[in-house]
Amino acid sequence: MSVEVLDSATIVSFVEDDEAFNNSIRNRFAHLDTDHDGLLSYAEMMQELKSLRVFETHFGIDEKPDPEELASVYNSLFVQFDHDSNGTVDLEEFKAETKQMMLAMANGLGFLPVQMVLEEDSFLMKAVEKESTAKAAA
Repeated sequence: MSVEVLDSATIVSFVEDDEAFNNSIRNRFAHLDTDHDGLLSYAEMMQELKSLRVFETHFGIDEKPDPEELASVYNSLFVQFDHDSNGTVDLEEFKAETKQMMLAMANGLGFLPVQMVLEEDSFLMKAVEKESTAKAAA
């Protein structure tokens, strides 16, 4: 993890760069698709969400979340990705929903830069790295 500075333009630029965004999406999808069937099952997606521990910490302090509430949140997230409601998420569904979520984050951030703690292999870190590379090349 590292602390990075980003704003909405950082995220939008990354999402609009088809090559960078699509490569990141394909790589993350392949990492999550542990049985290599070209689809993400509920279990495969939940493994990733649970590893993030987003709902298990409060300002860095471990909490015991209500298991039923946690299951409901994870199910709702899976349904968001499973556009055709067939019980699996294909690459296009994963890409479309990730793009929508990232653009929503960008919209929420606005134009003022903020500091965020980012996981090394997260999509937001990829956006920051792309922006840094572009600035270094200029």
